[in-house]
Amino acid sequence: MRVRNFTFVALLATASAVMAQNGKGYEFTDIVSNKATSVKNQAATGTCWCFATTSFMESELIRMGKGEYDLSEMFIVRQKYMNQLADNYLRRGNGNIGQGSISPSWMTAFQQVGIVPEEVYGGINYDSKTHNHTELEGYMSAIAGQAVKMKQRSPEYYELINSLFDIYMGKLPEAFVYNGKEYTPKSFAESLGLNMDDYVMLTSFTHKPYYEKFELEIPDNWEHARMYNLPLDEMMAATDDALKNGYTVCWDGDVSEKGFSFTNGVAINPEVTKMDDYSQTDRARFENMKTGERLEEVYKFEHPYPEIDVTPEIRQEGYESFVTTDDHLMHITGLTKDQNGTKYYITKNSWGTERNRFGGYINMSESFVRAKTVYVMMHKDALSKDLRKKLGIK
Repeated sequence: MRVRNFTFVALLATASAVMAQNGKGYEFTDIVSNKATSVKNQAATGTCWCFATTSFMESELIRMGKGEYDLSEMFIVRQKYMNQLADNYLRRGNGNIGQGSISPSWMTAFQQVGIVPEEVYGGINYDSKTHNHTELEGYMSAIAGQAVKMKQRSPEYYELINSLFDIYMGKLPEAFVYNGKEYTPKSFAESLGLNMDDYVMLTSFTHKPYYEKFELEIPDNWEHARMYNLPLDEMMAATDDALKNGYTVCWDGDVSEKGFSFTNGVAINPEVTKMDDYSQTDRARFENMKTGERLEEVYKFEHPYPEIDVTPEIRQEGYESFVTTDDHLMHITGLTKDQNGTKYYITKNSWGTERNRFGGYINMSESFVRAKTVYVMMHKDALSKDLRKKLGIK
């Protein structure tokens, strides 16, 4: 197993002093690590759903023996925007035309228009080295609103929308040459051998029956995708089994709380109300502190602390109180453990590598994943025979 010592090579002198005083920080020993392509940067866009799902599909191609591909995220994003505009119009302006979404939007677009390599369609046709859809979204919303107001989508409407995307993202390729062979976006997609029907989404909430599909009530599920509802332990076991058997997992969850630190490369869910599992040194420091003060100490990320034992009830409370939201998608590629034996999920993010000491990856603790997962997506063959039977998956 590969040992990764995530001691903080601090960017600030104060951080260096903290490390010198408090020791090792987080030390990780990998349990399993599956292959993935290089870390990308979604930059100033809300397109994590596409970057995560694209990365997941690229790992699927590696697993399938197809080789390594760099697929175009923005080719998929553009078609998703078109789909949202159509949905918004028919909903009389009450649809979702924001930048966010979830994995099914990737799969829908892939089936509709195919896909191309990144080198064929980079999606930046403006004066920037990185993606930025702030202005694009503003114009898109204005055009969408005018169509609803006029109660029609004229030929000029479609021309205007396509021109807008051409201006900001570049014109779509009708055909292209890749590795000496000519393709269309559709024929290239077919050559990859990816079958969207092979992928299943799993979630875990107590307000719906287990082992049945339901439409998860999250704002970005504007395509009304249905996912299988499992007991929490079974969702986690399915994720672990997939990773241990050479599959990777697309993850949707909440990263809005302070326990998620991309800079420090860890996501934790600390227990600060019960001191039973704390070391004598930490217990002596914490006993006279208020809860907020304890959290401030833990969120210095100087070393691992005990974490919350997340039950289905705790998880459901977070969902129904809107504390847990679907605000980010990432790509889980493996499992690791810290120096205390706590399990973490090795997770590829899409925020580039410069703001993160660990190459753009983050290690999410088991407690964090139990509490903050909205859904996971994996190949159906990654599921155990017993679970597939329970779900009626052939």
